[in-house]
Amino acid sequence: MIHPSAILGCRAPESCEVGPYAVLGPEVVLGRGVHIGAHAVIEGRTTLGEDVRIGPCAVIGTDPQDLKYAGESTELIVGDRTVIRELANISRGTAATGKTVIGPDCLIMAYAHVAHDCRVGASVILANAVNVAGHVEIGDYAIIGGVVPVHQFVRIGAHSMIGGGFRVPMDVPPYCLVGGYPLKVASLNTVGLRRRGFSEERLANLEKAFHLLYRETGTLSSKARRILEEDGWNEDSRHLASFILESRRGIIC
Repeated sequence: MIHPSAILGCRAPESCEVGPYAVLGPEVVLGRGVHIGAHAVIEGRTTLGEDVRIGPCAVIGTDPQDLKYAGESTELIVGDRTVIRELANISRGTAATGKTVIGPDCLIMAYAHVAHDCRVGASVILANAVNVAGHVEIGDYAIIGGVVPVHQFVRIGAHSMIGGGFRVPMDVPPYCLVGGYPLKVASLNTVGLRRRGFSEERLANLEKAFHLLYRETGTLSSKARRILEEDGWNEDSRHLASFILESRRGIIC
């Protein structure tokens, strides 16, 4: 299933499909069942897990767009079953961490960009034209709406959802819906959490923590410390509180 016009500098398992005029470099490693679209370019030390799908004209594993990059050997790792759509671009890491990592079961839509040294968790969705700067961390099941720019070193919490078109300059707390100008927390991502199997008991505890953090008086940090110090809070609520207290860029609130 390798088109005769494709240029392969690496080995491809028999179960792989490589479209016309695709170019794959000599350090690329392909898992079973990988599908590479027409005119896609995959370079550097890039590892694609099983059943990864790369869309037409996507550019994957190229040098990081960082003036400090001096040609050091770095890598990109893409997890199993992740789909990267047409014209998306994902860079390798720099000497800072050595790698960019995309988790399994992600969907990275057309024209999206993931810069160097990012860590993207499992089942993340980046909608069309999302631009993620370097060193960003995105938790599992996070969803980022279309045309969203994310500032470097920002952390986006697991199970959060960011509305389309809004700039993200600071950390986004897990489990929350955020949007608006300036960006702010709108509510708990209740619908999304139910879809992912959160029980009513788990949701009730999170809703109680959310109300304390975002609706009651007092500083956000002092209320987050209360959750960590008091009994009666579940693991989700404690994770939310810890995420807030660990923020270095500041937290969306």
